[in-house]
Amino acid sequence: MAPPGFLFCRDPLRPTRPDPVFAEEEAAARRTGARTVLVDHDALLAGDPGTAVRRVPRDSGPYWYRGWMMPAVRYADFERALAARGCALLTDAAAYRRAHELPGWYEAFTGLTPRSVWRSLSAADLPPDPATGLAEDLGPGPGIVKDFVKSRKDEWHEACFVPELKDAARLAAVVGRFVELQGEFLAGGVVLRAYEPFVPGGEARVWWVDGEVARVTAHPDTPGRLPAPGLDAVGEAVRALGCRWVTTDMALREDGVWRVVEVGDGQVSGLPAGDDGVALFRALLGPSAL
Repeated sequence: MAPPGFLFCRDPLRPTRPDPVFAEEEAAARRTGARTVLVDHDALLAGDPGTAVRRVPRDSGPYWYRGWMMPAVRYADFERALAARGCALLTDAAAYRRAHELPGWYEAFTGLTPRSVWRSLSAADLPPDPATGLAEDLGPGPGIVKDFVKSRKDEWHEACFVPELKDAARLAAVVGRFVELQGEFLAGGVVLRAYEPFVPGGEARVWWVDGEVARVTAHPDTPGRLPAPGLDAVGEAVRALGCRWVTTDMALREDGVWRVVEVGDGQVSGLPAGDDGVALFRALLGPSAL
């Protein structure tokens, strides 16, 4: 089998170049000796996967994707379009959804992450009150609102944090505003998570390849801070999840317990500023990159 290559998003304005956000990483991947090919993320989102992958040489071997997030249904289109060209993604569509969306990874991390409940919803077919009855299983106390993929923590009081989940009016207002702001980008549905207070100091992002730690980096939101979390139990959960390349974002709770605050597909997880990813790409290439 051919060694893995990397599919990077192209620059929408200069199609022969990588997206500027990923240009440094694309150059780093090439420095490891890996093959890199550009794909059209806009075409993927528009439902035109054939156009998106037209630069990928036929029968050119397996690939890791490295680029912007996309909905799980579009990723499945991406996988099929590559298969039609005789190529494969090393993270298949089922694994992408499992790591990318909270309902896919939550069971494997139960006990390591805040308690959560969710409801599948479509942005095109929302009930008048998406939160009705959803908070009952969490019990009283504060909570966090998000969708299957992202929160709106920058609108903390308006569309993210609920001081008391038993306050039905406040919960409905925060969920309603969250859904309004997400609009057509609402991913999967609505999630409520029990709020846990964390120690200020930033999160660590742990990168896992085939169930083992490949890197521990700062979280992109706090690039100057790098905590050192305990990872034994998290590694067991990652291996139970069964996805080849994932990230876990870790934070220290005020009682001194490290918690998983988010899990993600490694292909669409961001590196902190100043990290070109070369060490990560070597881990993804395996012994051939050493």
